[in-house]
Amino acid sequence: MSYHVIDPADLDPTPDRDADRRAVGEAAGLENVALNVYTAEPGETVPLKYHYHDEQEEAFVVLDGTLHVETPEREYTATTGEVFVAEPESPHRAFVPADADAGVRVIAVGAPAVDDAHAYEADG
Repeated sequence: MSYHVIDPADLDPTPDRDADRRAVGEAAGLENVALNVYTAEPGETVPLKYHYHDEQEEAFVVLDGTLHVETPEREYTATTGEVFVAEPESPHRAFVPADADAGVRVIAVGAPAVDDAHAYEADG
């Protein structure tokens, strides 16, 4: 058995990301689920640009603020305490609009923990 208590603030941010990403799952050695904490300011995206996954289910738990998510059909908003879920093969782009009054803090959970993200071009 193994247990972990991890403070995301103690982890180094992932380099080359738009928003501040702390890879909690990686720090804990999780193999079956990706678990990340993001802090995004106005104008930043969470976690990638517009993308979709082949297999991975993805959920964004909003800890503080309002997360905007663009999809081919419409834009969703999830506020503090709400969860946005994207099923496999569902294109999405999570972000904080540039004109927003505040940023957002979210926990992103993806399972299985596979690197199967593909860029999505909104125009087809």
